[in-house]
Amino acid sequence: MDSPDKTKQPPASEQAEILIVDDRPDNLRLLAQILVARGYRVRKAINGSTALMGIKTLIPDLILLDINMPGLSGYDVCEQLKSDRQTKNIPIVFLSASDEVMDKVKAFELGGVDYITKPFQVPEVLARVATQIKLKRFNQMRENLSKAIVHDLKNPLSVIT
Repeated sequence: MDSPDKTKQPPASEQAEILIVDDRPDNLRLLAQILVARGYRVRKAINGSTALMGIKTLIPDLILLDINMPGLSGYDVCEQLKSDRQTKNIPIVFLSASDEVMDKVKAFELGGVDYITKPFQVPEVLARVATQIKLKRFNQMRENLSKAIVHDLKNPLSVIT
């Protein structure tokens, strides 16, 4: 029997792809280790520009995005992603050392789905990531079901007309 602190890794087809964007290599390394140990596939980007290029290649299931980075801030990256039809639905969890209410409000107004304050607690990060991945999968299933229902309704109607 597995010990309580170990979780079984999901099959490769169910593993979520997470992009971590942070200008601090130590944060990237730590978050990646934590998430890989839980069965997530992880990509890392050291700045906003690199993140945007990587997202064009492969759209992640979730982005953990630092706010304060040189060049493009996390806010800038989020704005660009939310303005693009192909990337607007990627859930973005902001990471920041700031605990200011206005920073959190801005993150949510720009389209972030969650906000984690640094220094972060590992169980909190894991819980928030798992919740966002579940929500994304649920929304995808709901969208697919809606499309199937519309398709099924159109077929009999086309015969009638």
